[in-house]
Amino acid sequence: MADQLRVDAVEGRTALSVESNGLNVISDTDRKGTPRQLFWPWFGANVSVLGLSYGAFALGFGISFWQAVIAGVIGIVFSFLLCGLIALAGKRGSAPTLVLSRAAFGVRGNKLPSLISWWLTVGWETVLTILATLATATVFERLGWGGGSITKVIALVVVGTLTVACGVLGFDLIMRAQTVITVVTGVLTVVYIILVADQVHWSAVSALPSGSGQAVVGALVFLMTGFGLGWVNAAADYSRYLPRTASSRGVVGWTTFGSSVAPVVLFIFGLLLAGSSQDLSSAIAADPIGALAEALPTWFLVPFVIVAVLGLVGGAVLDIYSSGLALLSVGLPAPRYVAAFIDGLVMIAGTIYVVFFSSDSFLSQFQGFLITLGVPVAAWCGIMLADIASRRRDYAEAELFDRRGRYGDIQWLPIATVVVATAIGWGLVTNGLASWLTWQGYLLKPLGLGGKEGAWAFANLGVLFALVIGFLVQYFVARPQVRAQEQVV
Repeated sequence: MADQLRVDAVEGRTALSVESNGLNVISDTDRKGTPRQLFWPWFGANVSVLGLSYGAFALGFGISFWQAVIAGVIGIVFSFLLCGLIALAGKRGSAPTLVLSRAAFGVRGNKLPSLISWWLTVGWETVLTILATLATATVFERLGWGGGSITKVIALVVVGTLTVACGVLGFDLIMRAQTVITVVTGVLTVVYIILVADQVHWSAVSALPSGSGQAVVGALVFLMTGFGLGWVNAAADYSRYLPRTASSRGVVGWTTFGSSVAPVVLFIFGLLLAGSSQDLSSAIAADPIGALAEALPTWFLVPFVIVAVLGLVGGAVLDIYSSGLALLSVGLPAPRYVAAFIDGLVMIAGTIYVVFFSSDSFLSQFQGFLITLGVPVAAWCGIMLADIASRRRDYAEAELFDRRGRYGDIQWLPIATVVVATAIGWGLVTNGLASWLTWQGYLLKPLGLGGKEGAWAFANLGVLFALVIGFLVQYFVARPQVRAQEQVV
């Protein structure tokens, strides 16, 4: 870090300088660092205490503690491994994820996945801002400092300002902020776990009844969409700054390790907490972060607000940076910082609506959001993974911006694959608590899976199907085209 500060000083950059890079390729002279540095942004973005609440979410599928542990470890680590593999494209092409995706979809054809990615990242940054606002209000109410609308407005202003500022200023500030967030949230989260450890009752946890195999699959897929699949479309946005000589294994390993280690630990402890108290599990559904403060002594409530807000901001910062890049990739004719600012306004508007005007259950809408967008994102992820696996050479970077270049204007096969895989996937997922999603699950009964009330109804198989379909079609059908592209001089 000290070496990088000296380099930035020589080049006239500071953490408070607005980053000029957007969709452009990062020049070799500006590529710096080692794969180990990827640990900081990914750990900082995923050390949020929200990981504890996922324990209650998983048990909501009606499974036992050990079933949930298996589903959680596999779902979290595997989904972040997908991020690590896609991060390889950043090292090979030194451009944002949604620009490198043009190699598979074509320069203009890539607008479809870019739009899907923008919806996902803006949705996630809004969700995290909502959680930070609600958590602050809950804790302040318990402290007797007021938890009404004024507190929520102040919390929204603070969280929104931090998030938008980092998103607008860009990469250098984000890397420094994530280092601070990692240290502070890591230490305070350990203190939180120590303070509430006496609330764990193993007798109650171990007595949780086992659920069906379909329920375990449903929890696993939900955790995949809630963790790694929510980041795959941004996975190369940070590795693109690494030198071409950086270790590929290091890129995959540090991205996977940095992003998954905290969620696994937090998830397992969250299972212990939620499994010990049905009341806590129910409270988490309404306020996933604020409910976790109920077991804390009063003196730690302010530090808890700090760790909760910083953890959520850490995730929102990466989201707003990547959502700005996605919006540029869709076609917005503006600098990167303007796109990030626009996304910030959308984020704040969405938070205002949910916090002050919506009466719907937060958890049901959250699950619906994750699974619904998780299907097309999984299809894109499968296509991207197959495209990366098929290539033996680095990207022809200049041609990622040329419709007449080797990657073409519109590649119809991957576009059709996303559309078809999404149609199949939505037919194999359901969310009975979200009224706006009752149309999903239309293939369950025709395929003999029991219909919308059957055993497979909430297994969310559509996400896995979309991922596999995307990969298989792109790898086995489009690979000859990739080989032909690499032969072009």
